[in-house]
Amino acid sequence: MQSLGIVARLFPLVVSGEKTSTIRWREAGILPGPLRYVCDDDPSKSVVVIVHRCTSMPLADAARFVGREKEWPDPVMLAGMREHYPGIELTDIVQVIEHGPPAGDAVYRTGG
Repeated sequence: MQSLGIVARLFPLVVSGEKTSTIRWREAGILPGPLRYVCDDDPSKSVVVIVHRCTSMPLADAARFVGREKEWPDPVMLAGMREHYPGIELTDIVQVIEHGPPAGDAVYRTGG
């Protein structure tokens, strides 16, 4: 199953169904279908969602594409993305991954 790491502060938003998209740059491409998010700070926690669309576009277009342009004007979007990808620019092509909320027993724990 394809998987992506996610920072601990965003993990609960995926589990609750509030976060239904992610923007990635220069990472392995994701395809529609099952996706396991793994919490970066606690890899024993993960959640599975179903990806329904993956779209490549310039970072400058991503906020509008996911309906968050008022919350994420260009300077905010760029600063937020640079937390994870320090060299990213608004002109860089990113992958916008859209998915549904987790189904059933949302959080999976592995190990001790």
